[in-house]
Amino acid sequence: MPARINPSILAADFVNMQRDLEKIASADLVHVDVMDNHFVPNLTFGPQMVQRIQDVSTIPLDVHLMIDDPDHWGLGYAELGAYSVTFHAEAAADPVRLARRLRALGARAGIALKPGTPADDYLELLPEFDQVLVMTVEPGFGGQSFMTETMPKLAQLRAAVDASGADVWLQVDGGVTEETIVTAAENGADTFVAGSSVFRAENPAAQISLLRETATRHIHPGGN
Repeated sequence: MPARINPSILAADFVNMQRDLEKIASADLVHVDVMDNHFVPNLTFGPQMVQRIQDVSTIPLDVHLMIDDPDHWGLGYAELGAYSVTFHAEAAADPVRLARRLRALGARAGIALKPGTPADDYLELLPEFDQVLVMTVEPGFGGQSFMTETMPKLAQLRAAVDASGADVWLQVDGGVTEETIVTAAENGADTFVAGSSVFRAENPAAQISLLRETATRHIHPGGN
């Protein structure tokens, strides 16, 4: 299975969003970082902006909620038609119930873990989710360096997914480049969020292909 590359529009030109979306039309999904200036110290998009992105994007939306109270607000993004909605374990009151409600609305349900959040409490719950996002930077800002210390957690999740037989994507987000994508793939990731390394490239489409090919060569045998 080829690796999935989901460019983060946090690194796009917000004034020329549609133009930049067209530049990444060869990607698998568009990663949309929703930040509320409460859960993380930054403010980005809300439902209206996500709806407009949904309207003009030629590829599905991978919405990443870095917000308080995703149990309430997260459902609205599924109702907008997002392909995937990922919420943070640290912010959700009832992650399993929220995941089930997102799925009932037709969205893939993902759970995200900050770098310092252990995966242990979620290993037995993996079938409840379609994706686990391992943050490889502290959430809130783009352009940070990849945290290799998160790789044992990623490898732990890969082993648990393989053992369970669950169809769960393992995504990494933060500092993904041609070099770090190899490390992440070897440790079990199969889905990769890349922001600056795609949008700052001279040819974003060629960069997407390079990242996909590089990751696919190194992807863990159990990758989905």
